[in-house]
Amino acid sequence: MDTILSYFESIPSSHRSAILVGGIAFFWLIEYIIPLIRFNYKKVNHAGINIFFTLTTIVVNFVLAFLLLKASDWAVANNFGILEWIKLQFPELSIWWYALIGVALLDFFGAWLAHYVEHRVPFLWRFHLVHHTDTHVDTTTANRHHPGESVIRFIFTLAGVVIVGAPVGIIMLYQSMSVVLSQFNHANISIPKNVDKWLSYIIVSPNMHKVHHHHVLPYTDTNYGNIFSIWDRIFQTFATKDPETLVYGVDTYPDASENANLKSLLKIPFNKYRPPTTLNSDE
Repeated sequence: MDTILSYFESIPSSHRSAILVGGIAFFWLIEYIIPLIRFNYKKVNHAGINIFFTLTTIVVNFVLAFLLLKASDWAVANNFGILEWIKLQFPELSIWWYALIGVALLDFFGAWLAHYVEHRVPFLWRFHLVHHTDTHVDTTTANRHHPGESVIRFIFTLAGVVIVGAPVGIIMLYQSMSVVLSQFNHANISIPKNVDKWLSYIIVSPNMHKVHHHHVLPYTDTNYGNIFSIWDRIFQTFATKDPETLVYGVDTYPDASENANLKSLLKIPFNKYRPPTTLNSDE
């Protein structure tokens, strides 16, 4: 693990790009071979919109990345954060456990908590809606985030870095895992239900996350996790639903053509608020 963390402490930008592009390419290929749903859509056209938002997410995170590094350096230099407390209380703790706890805590603050709050605060939900309006959820949906949401999520990650006291190596390991796991759990791939079920006890599996993309409440407000499923289980936001009965999208933005128009998507956060209208958990 020391070697792994050392690598991620100084991971080249080209390697980070390779992880992002390689993940999309890999799961894109698997989607052709074993799709969960055979969508009637032009896959390339659908990907174009989502890749645009992927690029804006990259730009936002690249511009603000120095803040993560500054926050990490400050926390480590001042022995601040949960990891530092753990190190003092349990000096015999394996580096593997140290890294796992660090990644899990960053997953909580940067992914689960950010996601949960976005669903609870109407102003933030407006930005997050862009992600939920995708009616053809596949691996490219993973980074379909309005630029405003990218900033919101970065703020939660930044706070997480300080609270956790995460060193740079663990931050970069977390971000790399977050990218790949998000691509995996959004991927339109068919996995045997028993395999997916067992995976969901540890990580956020495709069938588990797809429930979150069902178009109506209460399912939309479940399964917020990205890497580890433990947070949804602890906070009782875990839910299951037969993947064959899922309808992707969100009930307040049902127009597929509108949801495939870049200009319309960018304007969503500034539209008049549309509260959820369907609360039928049997749909």
